[in-house]
Amino acid sequence: MEMKAPGNGQAALLSMRIDKWLWSARFYKTRSLAAQSVAAGHVKLAGHTVKAARDLRPGDSLEIAVGDAVWSIVVCGLNEQRRPAVEAQQLYAESAESRQRRTAQQEARRLAPVPGSELRGRPTKKARRLIKGFNDVF
Repeated sequence: MEMKAPGNGQAALLSMRIDKWLWSARFYKTRSLAAQSVAAGHVKLAGHTVKAARDLRPGDSLEIAVGDAVWSIVVCGLNEQRRPAVEAQQLYAESAESRQRRTAQQEARRLAPVPGSELRGRPTKKARRLIKGFNDVF
């Protein structure tokens, strides 16, 4: 699986497990979360669901669903260790369409928050009376 890179003495990876790559590329906090996501079918390699032990190579295209965000990426590099986010972003290239879709989703969430998200704690006396009055009608 490993091949010596010329000159620098470091081993260059030719392939690695897909769950380990997702963890090292910082899509998931732990490798077990990455494996669970792959098993649940949230990660697709070239449009097909795969198992966590599937080998990943540079040039492979992935579709990753993290929460409600869907990433369409091409693998550019492999790294055994989890590195800082700036270095992890160099392991993949996101398509322009995917980036636009994610930014549109973020903007929609910002403009239309989830109903009730501004409510904090227990209702006030006035709000409690309004709720009680509403429930009495039905």
